[in-house]
Amino acid sequence: MIRKVTLLAALSAALLAPMVAVTPGSAAARPAAEAAEAAAKRQNFTVTIASITPEAPRNLTDQIRFTGTVRNDTGMPQYNVSVRLRYQSQPFADRAALHAYEADPAAIPASVSTASSMIIPMLAAGAQQNFEFTATPVQLGYQAFGVYPVAVDVAPNGVSQKSERTYLTYAPATTPRIARNKLAIALPVIDQPHRATDDPLFVDDKLGQALTGRGRLADIAQIAQSAPTTVTWVFDPALLDDVNAMTKGYRVKNKDGVQDRPANAEAAKWLTTMRSALAASPVVATPYADPDVAALAHQGLDTQTRRAIELGGQTARGLLNRNAKTNLNWPADGVLDPDALDLLSVSGADTVLLNPTNLPPQQPSATTPDAATTLDAVNGPVTALVADAELSRLFEPGTNSSLLLSTQRFIAETAIIAAEPGQSAPRSLVVAPSRRWNPNPALVTSLIKTAGRLPWLQLGTLESIKPGKASVPRAGLVYTDQDRKEELTRKYLDPVRDAWSMSQLTSLVTTQKAQSRFDSAVLRLTSSAWRANTRMGRSVTKIVTDAVAARLDEIKITGASPDSPRTLAGSNGVVPISVKNELNTSIELYIDVKSDNPELLTVNFDQREPLPIGGGQSGTVQVSMIAAPDTSGDATVTVQLKTADGQAYGKPQRLTIRTTGYTGIALVIVGGALTVMLAAVVTRLLRRRSERKLARTAKNRESESG
Repeated sequence: MIRKVTLLAALSAALLAPMVAVTPGSAAARPAAEAAEAAAKRQNFTVTIASITPEAPRNLTDQIRFTGTVRNDTGMPQYNVSVRLRYQSQPFADRAALHAYEADPAAIPASVSTASSMIIPMLAAGAQQNFEFTATPVQLGYQAFGVYPVAVDVAPNGVSQKSERTYLTYAPATTPRIARNKLAIALPVIDQPHRATDDPLFVDDKLGQALTGRGRLADIAQIAQSAPTTVTWVFDPALLDDVNAMTKGYRVKNKDGVQDRPANAEAAKWLTTMRSALAASPVVATPYADPDVAALAHQGLDTQTRRAIELGGQTARGLLNRNAKTNLNWPADGVLDPDALDLLSVSGADTVLLNPTNLPPQQPSATTPDAATTLDAVNGPVTALVADAELSRLFEPGTNSSLLLSTQRFIAETAIIAAEPGQSAPRSLVVAPSRRWNPNPALVTSLIKTAGRLPWLQLGTLESIKPGKASVPRAGLVYTDQDRKEELTRKYLDPVRDAWSMSQLTSLVTTQKAQSRFDSAVLRLTSSAWRANTRMGRSVTKIVTDAVAARLDEIKITGASPDSPRTLAGSNGVVPISVKNELNTSIELYIDVKSDNPELLTVNFDQREPLPIGGGQSGTVQVSMIAAPDTSGDATVTVQLKTADGQAYGKPQRLTIRTTGYTGIALVIVGGALTVMLAAVVTRLLRRRSERKLARTAKNRESESG
């Protein structure tokens, strides 16, 4: 029968191959090869273990019940099909042995339970048959606390053809006291930015999809509603900001332009659900927009991290949970180097959550190290919490794992850890699935509930995990060349640096000196999400840069045109320079004026106090200028607006100054003309005085003769 199945698979593959003319490795060859592989897989049996109860038997006489199904996918009827429970009476020695067994698909327990088997006389093609087996720990040969492999296999004519493997943990009540380790579970709610600025314009429509139906964020909300208050939730506040923006009318940018959208009811519902579900749970806010802190540290953008932590806390406390904390940082990929650690330390973080490859034990060990340790940073000790890779991976849906298999594996892993030798005190364990995971709510909820009822685990918050007696020496931060290559590059971050510098100017000239309205926009450009999509990041960067430039242009020098010269009447005088404030807020700034032709024109202007200009108004300063002797014509001056701390605001402007000075011989001529005019006036006055005197004399004589 096995030969028939093999021949049938080979024949199917041969029939599929000629359907397209292809060359090896070509795009057309891949679908054909994948179809052939899928066909070969279908021509076998499918075995599914649906339930195991109890999940961890406690007594030698407990009845362990296994249920499941066998389906015939061979394409033809099968006869005398044996379905059997297989077991092994020796437990795994340690986690390494369990992992080696898991990695070998051919490994299968050697013993077959004759009491737990069944024969199916005939199983038609495509037909399915249920099975149910029972066994006790005594029948399976269990003698002590431990983790044992079990499997159900299907064996036509007694030859094993297909099996499904899992684990059974035997935890007898009479077992000497085992350690009750503390387990902290951190669940991330981290996404990519979906807006460029704080305007309600979204650069894609992915967020709306994630909030509805079986969307990723909708699934996370489902988990939150049943999770215990010991689970720690790590939120990106920029995501909360984006969701909140959708609760009002918004717009979405697409290939056809911009589409108006009404308020999104699902967004409002999601925020309400998360606020209610997590009201009593520990919430940690990542720095705003989850920046690539390692890249910022390496490229000298230190200021952004502190501001991101500050803004992240404000946003999370305002939109989600008023007790949200910012002292814990979960870096991109869970890895950082000493530079990034120092930057986080001086920015207010005192705890980091890391991947185990980033902080391995100093010496290899067969036992599981405690999750907590201490790192030295420039601002003092920092607590490092190291996630357990295998336990964390179980919280994410796998390609071949069911809810049952994942649960049994979780029980097995944590039981082996509890039984490891040499424990002088309980240890701490941390579960942290990948930061942008796409969870299965049923799986995650089941694992959390299972963890809460296992006698060798005690659930706690991340904050409760502290270095203690069980801590082991760590080798220090391991940051590889590949880790460095994953960072946002200098080429990407240079325009971000420029956008940040320009954006800060927009607040420095306001009378309130508040934080820049563009802080959140520029911080979105530093998101670690752009590591995997720098093209999108650059597109968002351009939108933000253009918006900042437009804001800067709302404060401008008026009449600054080479074609409109200002006239300086005389050898010295004043020239008015006006600034227009098109913002809706008051500003204060300084005006710096320098002569481009000092041999022709000297500027004598020292502004001691800032020029105040109300919103929508203009302000003017009078600038004293002196033309050089014996010159006339055009000269230029450069006018630069500046902030109170001397930073240039906007681009410098050039003004043309036209001089009409009267100097040298012109002054002599003018002086001579004035002398002649004065002499004429004096002569005229003397003549008039003489004429009046003669007139009075004549009048007196007439009077005497009369």
